[in-house]
Amino acid sequence: MENGRVNIEIDKLTNSIENALTGDSFVTEVSLLATEDLKSIKGWEFDWVAEFKKSDRDIYKLTIVNNTNIIQGLISVAVKQDHVFVHLIENAPFNKTKNKVYVGVAGNLVAFACRLSFQRGCEGYVSFIAKTKLVDHYTSTLGAAHIRNGLMVIATESALRLTNRYFKG
Repeated sequence: MENGRVNIEIDKLTNSIENALTGDSFVTEVSLLATEDLKSIKGWEFDWVAEFKKSDRDIYKLTIVNNTNIIQGLISVAVKQDHVFVHLIENAPFNKTKNKVYVGVAGNLVAFACRLSFQRGCEGYVSFIAKTKLVDHYTSTLGAAHIRNGLMVIATESALRLTNRYFKG
């Protein structure tokens, strides 16, 4: 996030997350970030402790099933009347560089935001403010529409595609 803009590359749309070296796939789960999780978030780009204290949003963590102590990525969202707004999204530090451990983390978190939107009666609509240089990237990878000034919207059809890819059943 730079100047309130989402600045994360969707490295790959997977069906969960994949080991970057082996291609092995791992089933994930998304759950609310708890106070005790904050001590394990060291070396991250964003101040997740400050974000955690904001009462108008929720932070969710992505973990691998049966390995819930290691957070793969985080997303901060607010459920609005007609959509879910993404405030922040970040891969764990070990999932960022060219030597990342897992790919598909950011896509998984965005798909979760879409699923949450469906669950809350918002028809899958998700919005966020994108960094200018990533507008085309989000259009091609997520099917998001650029409204203006970096405002991106994922509508029902694209949200359904992402949700079905990551969340079966």
